[in-house]
Amino acid sequence: MNVRCGSRKSSTITQLMHVFTHHPSWQALGQVALLFGVIWWMYSGYVWLTNEVAPNSSTRRTWLLVGMFAFFVLAMAIQDAFHGTGIAFGVGYVLVTAVHTALFASAGGVSATIAIKRIAPLNALAAVLVLAGGFVHDWAQYLCWGLAFAVQVVSPYLVDTRDFVIRASHFCERHGLVVIVAIGESIVAIGTGLAGEKITPQLIATVALGLCLAYVLWWAYFGVDDERGEHALAAIPDRERSRPAVHAYGYSLYPLLIGIVVTAAGIQMNIAHGNEAASVAAAAALSGGVSLYFVGQFFFRWTLQLPRPWARLLAAGAVAATIPIGIYWVSWAQLAAIVTVAYVAVIADDLVTLRAGQHGTYI
Repeated sequence: MNVRCGSRKSSTITQLMHVFTHHPSWQALGQVALLFGVIWWMYSGYVWLTNEVAPNSSTRRTWLLVGMFAFFVLAMAIQDAFHGTGIAFGVGYVLVTAVHTALFASAGGVSATIAIKRIAPLNALAAVLVLAGGFVHDWAQYLCWGLAFAVQVVSPYLVDTRDFVIRASHFCERHGLVVIVAIGESIVAIGTGLAGEKITPQLIATVALGLCLAYVLWWAYFGVDDERGEHALAAIPDRERSRPAVHAYGYSLYPLLIGIVVTAAGIQMNIAHGNEAASVAAAAALSGGVSLYFVGQFFFRWTLQLPRPWARLLAAGAVAATIPIGIYWVSWAQLAAIVTVAYVAVIADDLVTLRAGQHGTYI
């Protein structure tokens, strides 16, 4: 399942990045947020599914393959979902939701079956709204998909989800996999932005800064937080685990992953023009994406009561302050400032962790 989940999420991240870079604007950001929001909710739903229903039979693997195909249809339809492929997006989403509900209801344990019967009507309502959005245009489409996302966001508060079984190790590992894949896409964005460009020392230096930024984003989450998050979730009693799991790995990772998408778009728009001033949209995407990533980490730490959530909020503000550097000077200087600020923030946080006698897998 690692390869399957990674592949479908990889293509999704790439297509979302293209939505923003094609016409960088607040409208494009809103489109990315809506499209990724409804997809992210059901991807996370499949993590809950495989947490309970192991793919250990031919029937289950076949249905998961159908679900994977439906996610692939979603990914293919993303780029023009607001301009012509909305119906395909809606049909794919309905199929994703149907497979998820059917597998949960038929193959889950007694408690999971009870839980999915409670939440399935809300998932179905969201799927119908997504499908309806494919048949309309302009404000009506935004309304349908916005309502679908809203239904998903509030659904854990409308039903009792305590009957879902959360196995912390599998649950955290699958969500962490998405973060890794998304960061990998930011590296792909570097290569995409260099197509046809002449190799110069300045370009090589800018590429090095872009790779450093991808690394520091990985380090910020996987240096300590990934492992500590798993331990914190595992320490919560089984019947009380579902709500913190939704908050930390559903709500909190949403802005974090949107941040990676926007950062990747900013890198792609800036990487080949590092010695020039950036447009407002490109500079805001580059710094704003990293800031959003740190905001997501703030909520992740705060939700699981991990140490120093405020440190990530300070990092977010410091990174956002680098936007004028790209607009009024040059792109490479903004990128260098972001890398410096992010490194200082992460290293300082790690030093405090070590002095407290704690450590993670990578520190």
